[in-house]
Amino acid sequence: MKAWRNFYLPGRLRFVTIFYSKLSGVYTGFNLFILERCFYTILKYINAFNIYHYLAVKMTKHILSLLIFFLVINHVFSQVPGLFDSDQVMEFTLRGDFKTLFKDRGDDSKYYKATLHYTADQGAVDIPIRIKTRGHFRKQSGNCQYPPLQLNFAKSSTPKNSVFSGQDKMKLVTNCQGDQYVINEYLVYKLYNLLTPKSFKARLVSVIFEDTVKNKISEPSYGILLEEEAQMAARNNSVSIEKIGLVPQATQKEVFLKMAVFEYMIGNTDWSVQYQQNIKLITDDSTKSPYTVPYDFDHAGIVGAPYAHPATELQMSSTRQRRYRGYCVTDMNEFNSTFEVFNQLKNDFYKLYDGSELLSTAYQKKTLKFLDQFYEIINDPKKAKQEFSYPCDPSGTGNVVIKGLRKN
Repeated sequence: MKAWRNFYLPGRLRFVTIFYSKLSGVYTGFNLFILERCFYTILKYINAFNIYHYLAVKMTKHILSLLIFFLVINHVFSQVPGLFDSDQVMEFTLRGDFKTLFKDRGDDSKYYKATLHYTADQGAVDIPIRIKTRGHFRKQSGNCQYPPLQLNFAKSSTPKNSVFSGQDKMKLVTNCQGDQYVINEYLVYKLYNLLTPKSFKARLVSVIFEDTVKNKISEPSYGILLEEEAQMAARNNSVSIEKIGLVPQATQKEVFLKMAVFEYMIGNTDWSVQYQQNIKLITDDSTKSPYTVPYDFDHAGIVGAPYAHPATELQMSSTRQRRYRGYCVTDMNEFNSTFEVFNQLKNDFYKLYDGSELLSTAYQKKTLKFLDQFYEIINDPKKAKQEFSYPCDPSGTGNVVIKGLRKN
C-alpha cells in the first residue's frame, strides 16, 4: 500500500487514503486483499487519466464509502480483544503436576505439561501449554511460596480467537508473600506505561493452581502477566538486544533520565544497565544508542514487599529511602524537561491510587504521601540538586553497580 504515496490524490481522497491506511494495519486475509486492490485500482485510474478534482470525488465517493463501510464492519467483527487491552482482572486456572513443578527451582528448570483454562464469551477455553519456574530471588523456595512462572504457548494449539493467540513465552509474576504486593507491583507497571510506550504492558490476573496428580486446588491468588519482550520491542518499532557491560551513558539519554527518575520516584534501587539487572535494552537503529526499559519492581519502596531490602553496598536502611542511581549530571538544567513530564503526569499518577478498589485506604494514603514527597523534591531546585547530583559525589554509593542474582 505504500505505492499510493506516489499518486496525486485530490484533497478528500487524501483523507480517505490516510483513514484506510491506518485501518489496513490490523487486517489480513483474502477479503482485505480484494478491498485493497479495488481501492488501489480506483486511485490508479484517477491518476492515469488526470480526472478533475470535482469529477474524481463524484465518481468515487460512493465506492469509497462502501469500501470504508466494509472495512469498519470487518474491524468491528473480526478484531479479537488483545490480552492487554483491558484493565479487568482476568481469571484462569492452571492444571498440571504442580507439586513436581514447584520443586523444580534450580538454574536449569525444565518445562512441564499443563493446561490453561478460562471462560470467555464463547464459552470455556482450554489451551495446552508448558510451564517452568523462572526468575532469581522470587524463585528461591525460602523467599516465595509460588515461584514466578514462564508459560510456553504452542501456536498450533492456541485458538485463533483466544486472547492468548500470538503469544509464545509469557512471564507470570505469582503471589510471593501476599496478594497486595502483587497488586502494588502491577500498578507500578501501569505508572510506567503512562510515562512512555517503551514499557512492558501488564495484565492483573487471578490464578488457581489445580494439581491434577494430588487432586488439590489452591485458593485464587493474584498474578501479573507481562508482555513478551519481543512484542514490546516490536510495538516500539525496535528489536531487543543484550549488551552486558554497556554503561548508562551509552544509552539514549532522554529515555534513560525518565527511567532513572522514575526508579527514584518509586524508591527502587534494584537495577543496573551494566548487568541488565531488571533492565532490557531495545533499539530501532543499530547505529544509535539503545533505549532502556525497566521491569521487576517488587523491591521498590512503593510496593512495600516485606522481603525487599536495598543492597548492602548501597548503605541504605530501607526501600522507602530514595536514592538516585543514574549517572553524574553536573548541569541540573538537563533534568528540566524530565521533571516537566513528571509534573504533567502527576494527576494521572495519583488517579491510579486515589479511590482504587484494589487498594486499602491506608495504602492509598501512604502511597500518595510518598509521591507527594517526590514532587516536593523535583519542584525545589535546592532539594533536587542534592538528590539528583548524588552520583557525582565520589564518597557516596551513587556509582555502585547492582549485579543481583543474574548468572554470568
